[in-house]
Amino acid sequence: MSQQPATTMTLGRYAPDAKGLVAGAQSLADERRHAEVQPLHLLARALERDPGVGAVFRRAGVDVVGLQDRIERALGGLPASDEPAYLSMAMLDLLERAEREADRERDANVTMQHILNALSQEIRGPCGEILGAFGVAPGSLRPHLGALRSVPRPVARQAQPAGADSYTRDVLALARDGRLDPVIGRDAEVRRLMTILERRHKSHPLLVGEPGVGKGAIITALASRLAGGDVPTNLAGARLLEMDVGALVAGARLRGEIEGRVKQLVSEVAEGGGDTILVARSVDQLFGQGPAGSAVGELLAPALRRGELRLLGTTTPEGMRRIAERDPMVLRLFTTLNVEEPSVDEAIEVLRGIATRFEEHHGVQFSESAVVAAVRLAKRYVQDRFLPDSAIDLLDEAAAAKRVEFDGVPASVDEAMRRVESLRAQLLSLRHADDRASQATRSRLESELARLEPEVSEMRAALESRRGAVAAVRALRSELGEAQTEVERARKSGDRARAGELEHVTIVDLEGRLRKAEEAAKRAGAGDVSRVLTEAGVAATLAVWTGIPVQKMLEGEADKLLKMESRLEQRVVGQGDAVAAVSRAVRRGRVGLRDPGKPIGSFLFLGPSGVGKTELGKALAEFLFDDEHALTRLDMSEFMERHMAQRLIGAPPGYADSDQGGFLTEAVRRRPYSVLLFDEVEKAHQDVFNLLLQVLDDGRLTDGRGRLADFSNTVVIMTSNVGSDRILETDAKLFESEDGREALRDVLLDQLAEFFRPEFLNRIDDVVVFRPLDHDHLRAILQIQLNYLGRLLADRQVELELDESAQEHLVSLGYEPALGARPLKRAILKHLQDPLAETLLRGGFDEGETVRVSLGEDDQFRFSSSRRETG
Repeated sequence: MSQQPATTMTLGRYAPDAKGLVAGAQSLADERRHAEVQPLHLLARALERDPGVGAVFRRAGVDVVGLQDRIERALGGLPASDEPAYLSMAMLDLLERAEREADRERDANVTMQHILNALSQEIRGPCGEILGAFGVAPGSLRPHLGALRSVPRPVARQAQPAGADSYTRDVLALARDGRLDPVIGRDAEVRRLMTILERRHKSHPLLVGEPGVGKGAIITALASRLAGGDVPTNLAGARLLEMDVGALVAGARLRGEIEGRVKQLVSEVAEGGGDTILVARSVDQLFGQGPAGSAVGELLAPALRRGELRLLGTTTPEGMRRIAERDPMVLRLFTTLNVEEPSVDEAIEVLRGIATRFEEHHGVQFSESAVVAAVRLAKRYVQDRFLPDSAIDLLDEAAAAKRVEFDGVPASVDEAMRRVESLRAQLLSLRHADDRASQATRSRLESELARLEPEVSEMRAALESRRGAVAAVRALRSELGEAQTEVERARKSGDRARAGELEHVTIVDLEGRLRKAEEAAKRAGAGDVSRVLTEAGVAATLAVWTGIPVQKMLEGEADKLLKMESRLEQRVVGQGDAVAAVSRAVRRGRVGLRDPGKPIGSFLFLGPSGVGKTELGKALAEFLFDDEHALTRLDMSEFMERHMAQRLIGAPPGYADSDQGGFLTEAVRRRPYSVLLFDEVEKAHQDVFNLLLQVLDDGRLTDGRGRLADFSNTVVIMTSNVGSDRILETDAKLFESEDGREALRDVLLDQLAEFFRPEFLNRIDDVVVFRPLDHDHLRAILQIQLNYLGRLLADRQVELELDESAQEHLVSLGYEPALGARPLKRAILKHLQDPLAETLLRGGFDEGETVRVSLGEDDQFRFSSSRRETG
């Protein structure tokens, strides 16, 4: 858009629907005899003529009828004029923003989407006030713009039908311009891809792989080889056109329009004499359900059979299954090339190869530890996605966070500034309250604000100083670069005088000023924040994604494993033998002294109820995978019937619920690093044991849809109450010696043989016997429970103290060897939590008080309170 004397403009760059909308706004202003064409006219005409615009606003939660009514009333209040309406400055600003939106997205045309985005950024004038009143903020329409295609829209007819260029993107041209990222590895897949393209029949490759494993990178690698000429002679002159299915379907109201476009595309590609390779990503959408997909697929299929064009498609295993269900003959046209997820080492090489592009974009440097950490942490913690895509996203966001840290407002400064704003807002709401609680809160907030305000003022001043120094350095560096470029031009043109003046006067002056500016920037603290992204930065970003603390992710593996027993015993009391057995097996697995195809460890936990079998599973999940929720618990009492065993792996295709997958296989596919807990395994049907045999032996299981689930990174724990009576009858002294424990284990193994098949017992790494809990164990468990109760009371600023007699009485009430620690928890609930809850509800305890619990002469608990001393 070029602005002529006041308010004239050209619309040559605008798409037909966008151009029609601007013209409609002009005509609406003329019809109403308004003096100016304002954004309000544009909004009114868009809602009136384009159903897709209304759909966008409805998806954004806007009452479209109310919005149109408010617009109509606002139009009635605009000033009138007998002269033709001219474009207001607000309208020109809006159209300039639309063009900037198109430039940002590297779109040659300004479309309706760009205009709607620009329209949502209106914050002043009648249009901005109305949009603000209906909750439309800058950028709020962007997530809903897909609704433009959800309803039939009026499309301006073009005199000439659009050619293939309108529906395709030349990938080869992008490769020649150096706009594609480098591709590392995948050499075998690219070579096989070229081999398939050279075939006489079925020369249509279909890349099949999970999302993010690198199917698009293989296409990029092929484009780079075509651009460099590193291909067979028959492929040397080939074009690589990526089909835009959205463009094929956009604006088409009838199936016949889509068919016409596809026929034109096929005919133009076929005229190339087989030198054009058509790329279709997510090819299952072409041959899937729906009028658009079937129209494109049904027209492409005959052309593929006749060999009129070569199609390079990508899809997922799930997409391939959908194609097979709809039209199995279509798959026979393609030659499948499976793309597997790269290994950790391969993914690290991929990230090293593309790191330069990200460094240039973000202005940061990547350390080797950051690249390695991005892959290893993504593999371990981003378990619902695949390498290398998950690692690339993690590295990209970590670099962006680093850029925000040193180029924007540092996190510590931003946190302090936001806290001051929050305190001021809270104090404003409390300014008229005069009750005791409000006065105490106001006093606390005022004290914090008085402490923070001077610090924030200093931070702001230092930040502004740093920003100015950094801006000066950048400007001088830019001037120096331009001067050096001008020197080269002058030398090439033979202007030695100009070159000498620039080199010995201008550049010397700029270099001196740049040195002084860099020193000033350093004094202002611009050099305090490193531009190097490290492992800690990557872990911090992942902590934002997952909520797992950074310290746990970065903890040294060796130190962590050597301290495993002490860490687990903080949660599991009195089961040192069980903890030691599990720790030994995990350490064997972590140093590689195990079969890599089997689970990390498999254990059968034996013992009475409530002694810590399930708690050890939770503690193990938290220790190994930094997340207690990385525990999949299956109660085997639900799988006692034969038909229920099938639910573990899912129903085969064609049966009810076949698309839901199996409980066990889907859980492992979502969390490959996890603990599997099979509770009361002796109650399971025999078919469940057949599945467990395969898990324990091969470390893999095939679900009902033929997909493999990998168990090699799981810990399998099975609990059983078999032999509990024998364990309870055993003298406690036997548990104190190795010989005694072995003798008891031998007795229990004989008893287990009556319930479990020998081949099942033989595949378990270790049978772990849990001892009954005695008084000392319950005392330790009581402290853990009291600490937990104390954390619950901390929200009310109330502390809890129990004297020795009260603790002893609770232990006595909760001591039942056959039931473990659960009676103790019930005693705490009945004698402590219930009375505390009733007293708190009645307002019996105030903030800052300590509740003391003692035992009366009648063996009843007595509660008293006193205010804590505050320093």
